[in-house]
Amino acid sequence: MSKWRPVTSGIPQVPVLGLALSDIFVGDMDSRIECILSKFANKTKLCGVVDTLEGRVSIQRDLDRLEKWAYANLMKFNKAKCKILHMGWGNPKYKYRLGGE
Repeated sequence: MSKWRPVTSGIPQVPVLGLALSDIFVGDMDSRIECILSKFANKTKLCGVVDTLEGRVSIQRDLDRLEKWAYANLMKFNKAKCKILHMGWGNPKYKYRLGGE
């Protein structure tokens, strides 16, 4: 753990400022999202129930909205870290895409 240091300027330290700006910047990410969207630090999770074809379509539509949001805000998701968790017996394990992947 780092030690306390006196701050001579009126500018907050980077970790404090970074988190505040991050909260402001990604605050509108979940607008128009139909499924459950969880945001924590630099992690984003999209969750939904896929017991019908409409559930699958809803998740894909939200993924498309997130990709459009990222493009409009000059950001991108790390697609190498994107994972899909399929749960339940007889799960059809639909394929999803984020952008072109």
